[in-house]
Amino acid sequence: MPAQDVPPATPRVTISYAGFNRAWAAWIGDRLERQGWQVVFQLWNPPVEVPLEVALRDLLFSDGRILVVLSDWYFKLGPRTDAEWNAALRSVVAPNSARFAAVSVSPEPKPAAAPAFGGTTELWGIGAREAERRLAGLLGTSPALISDSSSTLGRGTAPRYPHDPPRVWGGVPRRKVTFTGREITLQRLYDLLQRSAPGAGVVTLLGLSGVGKTQAAAEYVYRFGSEYDVVWWVPADQRSTLRQRLAELAPALGLPTGHEYGERLRAVRDALRRGDPWARWLVVLDGADDPGPIADLIPTGTGHTLITSRNHAWGEHNTALLQVPVFDRDESVAFVRRRAPRIGAQDAALLADALGDLPLALDQTAGWLSDSTMSVAEYISLLESDAEVELGLRVAPDFPMSYVTTFSILLNRLRETVPEAVELLRLCAFFAPGAIPAQLVRGVPAQDLPEELADLMDDSLRWNAAISRLVQYSVIRWDAPDAETDPENSGTIHLHRMVHQTVRGSMSKQDQERYSRAVRRALSAANPGRPADTRRWSRYAKLVPHLDASRALTSRNADMHALIFNCLNYLYLAGEYQIGIQLAERTRTAWESAFGADDPLVWDLVSQYATLLRPTGDYARTERLDRQVIERLGAHRGTDDLTVLRAEEGLGADLSGLARYEESLQVSERVLRRYLALVGEQDPRTLNARHNLAASLRLLGRFADAYEADRVNLQARRQLHRPRHNLSLSSEDAYALDLRLLGRYDEALSVIEPSVETHRRVMGPDNPQTLTAELNLALCVLRSGDRAAAHARLAGLLERAERVLGDASPLTLRIATCCSFVQRAHGSLDQARALGERTMERYRVSLGARHPFSIGTRVNHALVLRAAGERQSSRKLLEECLSEMTAALGPDHPWTLGVAMNATAARNLDGDVEGAAALSRDTVRRAGSVLGPRHPLSLSAQVALATDLRGLRLREEADRVEEEALAGLIATLGSQHVHTVSARSRVRPYWDFEPLLS
Repeated sequence: MPAQDVPPATPRVTISYAGFNRAWAAWIGDRLERQGWQVVFQLWNPPVEVPLEVALRDLLFSDGRILVVLSDWYFKLGPRTDAEWNAALRSVVAPNSARFAAVSVSPEPKPAAAPAFGGTTELWGIGAREAERRLAGLLGTSPALISDSSSTLGRGTAPRYPHDPPRVWGGVPRRKVTFTGREITLQRLYDLLQRSAPGAGVVTLLGLSGVGKTQAAAEYVYRFGSEYDVVWWVPADQRSTLRQRLAELAPALGLPTGHEYGERLRAVRDALRRGDPWARWLVVLDGADDPGPIADLIPTGTGHTLITSRNHAWGEHNTALLQVPVFDRDESVAFVRRRAPRIGAQDAALLADALGDLPLALDQTAGWLSDSTMSVAEYISLLESDAEVELGLRVAPDFPMSYVTTFSILLNRLRETVPEAVELLRLCAFFAPGAIPAQLVRGVPAQDLPEELADLMDDSLRWNAAISRLVQYSVIRWDAPDAETDPENSGTIHLHRMVHQTVRGSMSKQDQERYSRAVRRALSAANPGRPADTRRWSRYAKLVPHLDASRALTSRNADMHALIFNCLNYLYLAGEYQIGIQLAERTRTAWESAFGADDPLVWDLVSQYATLLRPTGDYARTERLDRQVIERLGAHRGTDDLTVLRAEEGLGADLSGLARYEESLQVSERVLRRYLALVGEQDPRTLNARHNLAASLRLLGRFADAYEADRVNLQARRQLHRPRHNLSLSSEDAYALDLRLLGRYDEALSVIEPSVETHRRVMGPDNPQTLTAELNLALCVLRSGDRAAAHARLAGLLERAERVLGDASPLTLRIATCCSFVQRAHGSLDQARALGERTMERYRVSLGARHPFSIGTRVNHALVLRAAGERQSSRKLLEECLSEMTAALGPDHPWTLGVAMNATAARNLDGDVEGAAALSRDTVRRAGSVLGPRHPLSLSAQVALATDLRGLRLREEADRVEEEALAGLIATLGSQHVHTVSARSRVRPYWDFEPLLS
């Protein structure tokens, strides 16, 4: 085909719009399609965590022009600040201004950099014909192509100009300018109605009180109303009101009828069914909570009916059901910040959590806080102290009742029809909000319940009827049991936080005490026992959330005390340290108030508290706590009391964390001797003490002694417990660690590799004990020569540890240290340096500059400096570290010997060959004496000595030392191991510092 005969390509345009301005986007798209454009719609709703620059740059992936529908909603979505927008517009839009165009559809001021859009025109406040003319001029469409749209406005299927209301409009609430989110819900609602069969376009929006069903329906009307000719809003809580408002539609439609409601109503229903005079109609029935009296009045025909209700029974009346959920957290934060600009993002998230993301509660509370001097933290504290729930709720003209009042009306209705359902709800209010296992609820002792509730628990039919009625009115959500996946599960009640607070707050003090006592007894009866048994952890996980709500912390009952201790022990073993710390702190406050600060029960609790606190790295604090426990409980019970001995075990771990390794060893040896005398060789406490003794020996560099203790302990624990028990797995990891530190890499790998798989199955992949075992495995892989595999394992492990434990926990820092030196060895110097410096600084702040971990990470940093070519800085740092590590641990500790070996290389590179050789000789002698001549560190020190001797031209001695080192490496690691190959190639070895935890 000749070039001049090729038809012009259809121009493409992408319309980017905020959901609030959907009507504008639909009209603009229709006009542009009539003018010959190919139109693509792009909803602008980037997640808060996505930077504006990224979101705007994503628009550039579309073909053709990009037309942005500008409004306050487009710019504030998130919300985003003007400063963020100005930066993004300058960096992304300005360089691509030829691609962009914009129309403004609201009068609010725009960010200063808004002119970065290539062209902008104002559509706000003008008529449809002028708006279409400006739109054509903006995109360069020939005026001859502009359609005479005025004749089609409001007719046919074309979207209506947003400033032109439907032909018939009545009763619709004012649009809420703080409306937030709901994009998915509104789009699903639109799809359900548009895809419905003729005569079946009926959808019910369902949800609990205050979730925003009415607001979602109103927003649907404003967002999609341009596609309807008739929009009629009807309050539907009573049949008489519904009949009256539907009948009032007759004169609005111009129907020739008399004055009788019945006649008008029949005419309206017939007109809607036939679609005459208007086929595109929308009727909204708001607040239709009882379908029985009004179901026969639901309009059908060519248009759509939208119902808002709390009642699931609408599903039986030929209507599609669409659940309106509470806000997701980003929506809650955005809504609160629009409602109360003084509240920051972090406080908005805290408020959203306290109110369960319920829109009405957020609206009324944020409205009050916006003008109040009370902080969000103070308000939440009041809520948590069971203060009046209506405190701080500000009603508004569009919803003149508080959430509490609204819900109370519903409860009164339920009480009249199914009183036992309300009593069940009152009982549930003394479990925690959220998920409540039905097994716990039905486990409340019958003697502690009112008669009607006791009968309900034993009668499955009545139980199911009560649950069904609460579900029907969206008071609770019910998850039915799945016998195949969880045989113990008998179903789960989900109770929203605001429902929980409202029900609980409406009860008398006497009823509160009665129901809370009943729930406590149910929790006590459900105590799983043996918290070390991982098979029982799922049951503990279901109990822990309900301790506070049931007032278990203030109970004087010994069974409740036992349950709390078991829960704290479970939280420690499961690695839920922060939850455990918070529970222990709240319990200590309650018990000190109830029993006095010096009661032995309180000090038992403090000992458990220190155990939970220790994994966070606050060793100075845990040392003080453990010494206080030893002193106070020792005075009450004597020094041989088992709780006192447990506190002494903790003290040994505290001293290890503080690098007072000799003191720690002395404490560990004393505790082990006392356990042997008190409970014998095979008692679990004795084995724990031996495990701790091995850790103390390991930190002192006595790897062979630690190996012997762990070997004996592993066998004993496997016999006493079972091979898959968490304590046996802990000994397995310690045993493999000892093998690795002794240089027996293949043996260590053969032990830890299957152990890690068992850890994952038994403990879970994110348990700290599993993470520790995986670190050991990664380092075994590294020492066996597969650097790439170790690098991949450590990178993933660090990401998981930071997610689970935070980036400052001792275990995370240990993993980060190892990850950094593997990154350096892998050639990723920038990453290694950044991670190493961050870790080094955290150790310095938390443990002090003279702690071996702080010194060791500076040693690793010196290797990064050397690799980066900063040799003088590297040598200076290594010499400082050698002096400090010697002062901290002595000249014979393996860590000091490792630093010394690195320092010999720095001296050699700096031309101080004599100093390097002297230090190398001393290092070889000491390493051979402490670790044995065939240990990898001893052999590496010999390889380094050979290099220094060669620098002194002592070739004969150098060759002899090198041959001995090579023979030792071949004998211990094999001829193809990376260390052997490097030594054969005369690559000087180095030593990486690895922190060890007690």
